Amino acid sequence: MNEEEMKNMEEEETLDQQENEVSDSAADEDTVGSDSVADNESADTEAPAKEEEKDPFEQAQAEIEQLKTQILYKTAEFDNYRKRTLKEKAELILNGGEKAVSAILPVIDDMERALANGEKTDDPAVLREGMELIYNKMMKALESLGVKKIDTDNADFDTDMHEAVAMVPGMGDDKKGKVIDCLQTGYQLNDKVIRHAKVAVGQ
Repeated sequence: MNEEEMKNMEEEETLDQQENEVSDSAADEDTVGSDSVADNESADTEAPAKEEEKDPFEQAQAEIEQLKTQILYKTAEFDNYRKRTLKEKAELILNGGEKAVSAILPVIDDMERALANGEKTDDPAVLREGMELIYNKMMKALESLGVKKIDTDNADFDTDMHEAVAMVPGMGDDKKGKVIDCLQTGYQLNDKVIRHAKVAVGQ
């Protein structure tokens, strides 16, 4: 082997070494690049997850504040309702008879006119007629308020409606337990007894 051939071989070996070094450095760069990309991707995926997760303590505090606000609102609303209800009850107690009084006022007007006319005449028939008109008008006013008489004509004695103040013996079997006479009229208000009828009962 001559000197030229040896020189060529050395040059080829040098070139091979340089090529190997270049390829190794490129491979290292690719590895480093892929690792950095992977790190960046993992960091990007972890960041939103951390942002979405809230502190449980802060979340509980926010819920407590919201519940406090709701309780305050409900308390104020109930307090207003209670005050309004008490006011309505007080007004009902004070003015509950307004309807009844309004219904009776026309009857009082008639009574005043009857008294004024009574001074102009001494005729009992005229006075009686005036009293009957006033009585009928009064009964109609009471009926408009839900007041009605308790029936006692030939009625069976009923402790829910009647109060026996006398027992009448010797009236026969057909009158036994029956109302013989009504001594004081009883009244109902909307089917509720407000005064029992005082009656005499057959024995």
